Amino acid sequence: MSLAQVAAAARRSAALPLTLAVAAVDIDGGGTVGVDEHTVLPVASASKLLLLAEVARRLNTGELPADRLVEVLDEDLAGGTGLLRRLSGRGWTVEDLAWLTASVSDNTATNALLRLVGRESTARLAQELGLDHLTLHDKVRDVRGADVPPVFATGTARDLARLVTHAVRGTMSCPAASARLLRWMRANTDHGLVPALVDHDPYDPGFPERPRDGLLVANKTGTDTGVRADAGVIIGRRRLAYAVVAHWDTALGPSTERAAVHAIRDVGRTLAACAGRRTVV
Repeated sequence: MSLAQVAAAARRSAALPLTLAVAAVDIDGGGTVGVDEHTVLPVASASKLLLLAEVARRLNTGELPADRLVEVLDEDLAGGTGLLRRLSGRGWTVEDLAWLTASVSDNTATNALLRLVGRESTARLAQELGLDHLTLHDKVRDVRGADVPPVFATGTARDLARLVTHAVRGTMSCPAASARLLRWMRANTDHGLVPALVDHDPYDPGFPERPRDGLLVANKTGTDTGVRADAGVIIGRRRLAYAVVAHWDTALGPSTERAAVHAIRDVGRTLAACAGRRTVV
């Protein structure tokens, strides 16, 4: 199956009342495909990959010690996804916060890390990596008033897929930082979008090497009002970096949300077929 069929799967959503942006990169063959991949959209927590990439870079350079304790402040607390707001501890290491951000998209951990490294540093990294439109505008907030940015982050499917491509190729900032980001992505517990219809073992210890059998997935999802996003890599006979972002008018009701999720899963199933299962003989 070719990457062109991934684009065809994305275009099947054309009749739906939503925007579905898709980008896919064949890591080894160099081929790319996209549908609305340059459209700037809200990308919700999928953008946390950029924050995690900056944290990984700093851990590798020694600018941040992995075991440095970070106090979670009241200003960091946020509802939604995560565990920290429900736990009693207030002091966590940088690495703890990164694992929580990657695995359960912890919004409080995200805010603590963002306060630690600053949005300016994530903007510089995005520029260095050629991610022209991937931007963290603000911290995660329970309520967005008129005096703060309307969304946490915006970006394009192209930029998200390109960031994952850098990580898989080891060119994010250096191979060690790239590998660290992939390990964090591998811990993500939300496989309800692109990987939902992909026959894979989320706990296979072989990642990121090619599996002896089947498929491997590492990803980061994002969910917000009118937004579903997923960026990651599927590894089989081929290694495919991908990003899928759906955006719709919430006034259209829950049926549009369901349609968006089904469309993303359809793209995921096509990506998996394109990656191709490895089979032990």
